[in-house]
Amino acid sequence: MPRKATITQKEIVGAAFRLTRKEGFEAITSRKLAAAAGCSTQPIFRIYEGMADLKKDVYTKAVEFYEEFYDAADKSHDVPFVDLGLCYINFAQRNPHLFRLLFLSEKSEEEEVKSMYDLVNGEGGHIAAEISKAQAMGADNVQHLFMQMWIFIHGAACMAVSGDYDLADADTVSLLTAAYHSFSGV
Repeated sequence: MPRKATITQKEIVGAAFRLTRKEGFEAITSRKLAAAAGCSTQPIFRIYEGMADLKKDVYTKAVEFYEEFYDAADKSHDVPFVDLGLCYINFAQRNPHLFRLLFLSEKSEEEEVKSMYDLVNGEGGHIAAEISKAQAMGADNVQHLFMQMWIFIHGAACMAVSGDYDLADADTVSLLTAAYHSFSGV
């Protein structure tokens, strides 16, 4: 009779996710993961044929984590794209390794990864809602406006990951608001 498995796929993915948050996606090796999960490498390879399959599940968990992070964020600003930008920048500041995985990693054709737009838009249509909000406030060419805002937001988030952005939320809100008014002319 075979031994009962003592570690589950969910526990392995959880340990790999925690390792990714702490050290980065590249840090996941079978030995490091086994140590983090408190098991040998055998259960990992019993559940996964290879590390690539495991990393797909970690990526999926990171996507879910970002969506939960966005859903939990304060969304009290009236100016379009401010809440979206503030959340994105805060995510980069607080989760630099996950940000790199989701928003700065090169995507290959074989991988099942989401585009940056799809990640940020999420299941709730966050970008679409902000574009509608800008349009309702009288902004013209909202697609172009979004692109300008997104370049600004993504640049600030990349600065946060590299350690070159340490502004308080109030300062970030002021910058995002000024950028919106400058780009929209509203």
